[in-house]
Amino acid sequence: MLEVSPFRGIRYNQRIVADLAQVLCPPYDVLTPAQRQLLYKQSDYNAVRLESPGESLESTEDSYHKASMTFQHWLKNGILQLDASSSFYLHDHHFQYSGQKRVRRGLVARVKIEPWGSGIYPHEETFPKAKSDRLQLIRACRANFSPLLSLYHAAERKVASILSDASRAKPLIETRLPSSSAEKGQGEGSEGHTLWAITDQESILQLTQSLSSRCLYIADGHHRYETALAYQQERTQSPSGGRRLTGDGFRYVMMELVDFSDPGLVVLPVHRLVRGIASSALATLERQLEHFFILESVSVSDESFAPYHGQPPSLSVIAADNAAMGRQGHKHQDIVSGILGLHAGVLVLLRRRRDVSFDPMMPGNRCQAYRDFDVSILNHIILNRVLGLTSKEDVVYTMNLKEAYQQIEKGEYQLAFLLNPPQPEMIEAVAGAQDRMPSKSTYFYPKLPAGLIINPLDEPGL
Repeated sequence: MLEVSPFRGIRYNQRIVADLAQVLCPPYDVLTPAQRQLLYKQSDYNAVRLESPGESLESTEDSYHKASMTFQHWLKNGILQLDASSSFYLHDHHFQYSGQKRVRRGLVARVKIEPWGSGIYPHEETFPKAKSDRLQLIRACRANFSPLLSLYHAAERKVASILSDASRAKPLIETRLPSSSAEKGQGEGSEGHTLWAITDQESILQLTQSLSSRCLYIADGHHRYETALAYQQERTQSPSGGRRLTGDGFRYVMMELVDFSDPGLVVLPVHRLVRGIASSALATLERQLEHFFILESVSVSDESFAPYHGQPPSLSVIAADNAAMGRQGHKHQDIVSGILGLHAGVLVLLRRRRDVSFDPMMPGNRCQAYRDFDVSILNHIILNRVLGLTSKEDVVYTMNLKEAYQQIEKGEYQLAFLLNPPQPEMIEAVAGAQDRMPSKSTYFYPKLPAGLIINPLDEPGL
């Protein structure tokens, strides 16, 4: 049984900060240095000063310490305020994708930190450098500035009914803001946020009981969860670290919980742009690939890569106009990857050969779902075995199909490997087997913002 509970969130005082669109920011992992600078100039109270102090600070003073001082200053001067009572926070995230308006509904809660596999499951591998950055920030500020995104299965309509009833009340927050340039090319128009507080005790009890019996799958925020685990261990071993601290908030982490079946859930693939390939390897690549795949060529142009009817386009959709593909009726699941750059204006599709098993070429300690996953096949069979690529510096990631196509056309990269959108059930299968997908396997669009709600881990300064 997990512990999913309400909490007293910290929010911007809208009497002082009237336009929240000026102070919310994307989470740290999608911010570029240029964006940081822009957000710093946009408002003196932009949450980027807390979420991602980093190199954007003009001062040589320790950036994490300065973020902590800024946080405490905003609390003492009423720019940020602690809510009067514990709440679950209902969050409707409005956005556009492929010309269609969409809403992803989530419930923001505190979740007690447990070791992986104890009701909480990761699905991707992580990087040590990002965890080190987040740990230094949480030590200094003792707060969560942005929620993790987690998925769950609602076995009954009870949760959805409570959330629907809550959405009929007057919201705490309604704001619209331009789409993050970090996600430019994925959506268009503006994003929006509507936030309600659920405070009545009967609803809180029902939500707590229902959600605490679910398994949670981390969709976005693996580094932050592992950081929360590390911080919990530190605080348990050294309760104060020489500082006067109170409360047990360090045992929890802020999450936004979204139902697997939510119609606003959009999962994008992360495509690979590759350079540094030896000319000899390029010359024999198609012949080598034919040992593992059936290769089919499709003529493409810039217009071939537009999102399809509000959904990320699968490779089979991109190839739908090709007559041979239509006649043979190939299934979406058969197509592992598509390659740009082998021939001008051509997408080469790689379809699995039924007489070849990839299992002997996969790591022996991986689950079957991992071995069947497109990104795993790309990494282990194509990039490592066929091309012999071992340096991650030769691989760049993008969610934008048009960008991948244009980078190849301009000669910036030798090849682009395009992937199908990951299916949520694949994420659940890998995570449920207590395995992990390769890093950069999924991109949940859009990212949750920092600064909408802050979860305090201690009480000093409040």
